[in-house]
Amino acid sequence: MAGPELDEVTGTYTTGHEWDGVKELNNPLPRWWVSVFYACILFSIGFCIAYPAWPLITEHTKGVLGYSTRNELLKTVAAHSEMQSEWRTKIAAAELEEIKNDPELNRFATRAGAAAFAVNCSQCHGSGAQGFVGYPNLNDDDWLWGGTLEEIHTTITHGVRNTTDDDARYSEMPAFGEILEKEQIDEVANYVLSLGNLEHDASKAAAGQEVYVDNCEACHGESGEGDIYQGAPKLADAIWLFKGDIEHIKSQISEPAHGVMPAWGQRLDEVTVKELAVYVHGLGGGQ
Repeated sequence: MAGPELDEVTGTYTTGHEWDGVKELNNPLPRWWVSVFYACILFSIGFCIAYPAWPLITEHTKGVLGYSTRNELLKTVAAHSEMQSEWRTKIAAAELEEIKNDPELNRFATRAGAAAFAVNCSQCHGSGAQGFVGYPNLNDDDWLWGGTLEEIHTTITHGVRNTTDDDARYSEMPAFGEILEKEQIDEVANYVLSLGNLEHDASKAAAGQEVYVDNCEACHGESGEGDIYQGAPKLADAIWLFKGDIEHIKSQISEPAHGVMPAWGQRLDEVTVKELAVYVHGLGGGQ
């Protein structure tokens, strides 16, 4: 590093720094830039005094103004809750049919139910309630436990096959792999496909009808119409909780899968459960 020297071209002294023959001129910063820099320092000092800024061991500096984004959020939430309280009080006092038949209550309950659904139900049933394999589609007309407002409300409140609610919906299909021969399972699976007019082996389906009558008809009905009082699915259509191809039907007959739904009445307040019931019923498949 060479010492400062006068640059002959500009008449400005250098800083003494040199890189690959290039020398740095010792030009002062523009006054406006220096002024802005000092102003920023003063502003930051004032900001640290006025607002929360510095973390401490267990908390942080509060600032002389006492401002908090968390408090602002809580105020906003409280204001909205106050706005909603009138409608929630009406919903709490109303029967489900009254809510459904009152346009304003129905509108509020549906929108609130959609929000509650997104937070609590969409993880299993999908954001559009379209369902997934093993999780029912709530937009269609097939209901394991009934699709009226009261039936939907009961299912949401108590859930299905959980261990926390004594009134949970409960059904359990036997593992017919321990009861029937593989050939019989193949035959009855083809008969089940025939009930929904789906592609099947006619000769196997004819043999499977007797197997169905002896083992399945008591729950699923003579023509596969299902039974909402037992939670037995309808088999006479193309809507399947699990996949509807021959291999998956045989698997479900042999070793049936049984889903579980939480008892939302233990997790959510009664008004929210009502709103969910109204929302789900209004999706299009409600009876």
